[in-house]
Amino acid sequence: MNDALNAKIEEWSKPPFDEETRAQLNLLKQNPEQLGDAFYKDLEFGTGGMRGIMGIGTNRINAYTLGKSTQGLCDYLKSAFSKIPIKVVIAYDCRNNSKSLAVKVAEIFSANNVKVLIFSDLRTTPELSFAVKHLDANCGIVLTASHNPPEYNGYKVYWKDGGQIVPPQDNEIIEQINNTRFSDIQFNAKRELIEWIDQKVDQAFFEKSVQLGQFEQNGRENFKIVFTPLHGTSITAVPQVLAKAGYTDVHLVEAQSSPNGNFPTVESPNPEEPEALKMALDLANGIGADMVIGTDPDSDRLGIAVRDHNNKFRLLNGNQTMVVMTYFLLEQWKKSKRLDGRQFVASTIVSTPMIQKMAQAYGIQYRETLTGFKWIGKLIEDFPSLEFIGGGEESFGYLVGDAIRDKDAVTATLLACEVGTYAKNNNQSFYEILIKCYRKFGAYKEKLISFTQQGKEGADKIKAMMEGYRNNPPKEISGIKVSQLEDYLKSEQIFILENRSEKINLPKADVLIFSLEDHSKIAVRPSGTEPKIKFYFSVNDKLHKHEDWDRVEFQLDQKISTLIKGIGL
Repeated sequence: MNDALNAKIEEWSKPPFDEETRAQLNLLKQNPEQLGDAFYKDLEFGTGGMRGIMGIGTNRINAYTLGKSTQGLCDYLKSAFSKIPIKVVIAYDCRNNSKSLAVKVAEIFSANNVKVLIFSDLRTTPELSFAVKHLDANCGIVLTASHNPPEYNGYKVYWKDGGQIVPPQDNEIIEQINNTRFSDIQFNAKRELIEWIDQKVDQAFFEKSVQLGQFEQNGRENFKIVFTPLHGTSITAVPQVLAKAGYTDVHLVEAQSSPNGNFPTVESPNPEEPEALKMALDLANGIGADMVIGTDPDSDRLGIAVRDHNNKFRLLNGNQTMVVMTYFLLEQWKKSKRLDGRQFVASTIVSTPMIQKMAQAYGIQYRETLTGFKWIGKLIEDFPSLEFIGGGEESFGYLVGDAIRDKDAVTATLLACEVGTYAKNNNQSFYEILIKCYRKFGAYKEKLISFTQQGKEGADKIKAMMEGYRNNPPKEISGIKVSQLEDYLKSEQIFILENRSEKINLPKADVLIFSLEDHSKIAVRPSGTEPKIKFYFSVNDKLHKHEDWDRVEFQLDQKISTLIKGIGL
């Protein structure tokens, strides 16, 4: 280890670090490889805030790394807001240590004379986003690592609009945190500044969720739902909202209904993974359910399974769910004569192009952002003269309306059930509505492949892969010419066949998108919250007849497989 790294490690062997931390450090020194990984870098804010493995060290989630971030945030808040008192709302999910870390964060805020409103038990991320605006707070914090493995935890910062921090606040806050020393952290809590909040905020959130996600129709009592929170926080909100909206035939996966940070029944508490919904699907098949819904630990993502034209359950990907829910919302707005061109829907650069096609068809505006829902939240703030109908991203996140400013699996679950109920009332299915969308707007199919690369060595591999694609981009993939290259780090879109380029008017990001002559797309990016590199594939074709879908889908899947091989994966 070099001198700088040794100095960083030794700093943790004396005050302000407590005796327990110092004892853990001495144990860690017996394993140089783990010691190096725990200290070789400082945890950074990515697309979803700060997230990492729990433990001691600068590259770990612990009371001191969270404390340093909190102290820096306190100092920034005092410079950004003159109105006293400054208020912050804190929530936390089901993860191990989430409550104790949330309390520590609350104590640091209070020690800095910041008024703290903290939930006394676990609450969903969308409720935290809602509560920031509802309680007129300056910012919010949620302790969560979303769908990461059990050893992870995290810290997401929300601004006064209820959205995650974005430019310029994010970089200014990070700069303040980087200028904060561990010795600057104020740990002496002022208990009189800490207030526990619960049911009043819960009820306001439930009412808003129903207002946003429910539409005029009957038959909800006849729609049979299987729901699993995958051991997460959704158990505090989804059943309550469904009941409030009139859904009485809701069946919980009991073995997964108790919050548990070890997620004992699943390998990954991620509704993007088919295995995570296996128990729910088994129950649904046993009772003849219409729909299966599962949410991730902090309840911002949802995965659904619906019955296809063969009456078998089909797991939908995030793009497919987003397409149907957006179509349903647009139809409802059209039916009530509320579309006048001053509305917009939104999605991200790695999501399906179908959302843009829909916006064009309905005569409304489409806005596209970088990956990460904070950018969709920013759009709502940046375009106050436009009405936000809904939007989402391929990673199983969706948002309805502007009262909440982050992806919201609670309201999206209700919306999915409303779509399903509407379809059942009209002798259709959720899946048949999806095929109808393919016929109207083009048959698009997407697939995500990701590779995990742990630690410093993994980070170096990911960096090398991105540099390789950037410096030596392929001229063709699977025999199809690359027609465009979008490099979001260079803010440049190159039209290869036309020998010209344009500036990309989005913030810089380490993302590359290759567009092929046949309108297929391949996007490559490192994850902002996990040690992964991700590859996104999108292909398309025309669908003329409903009964042709199975054949067209097979061809699209084959095309994706060919592109995967063509890019060398």
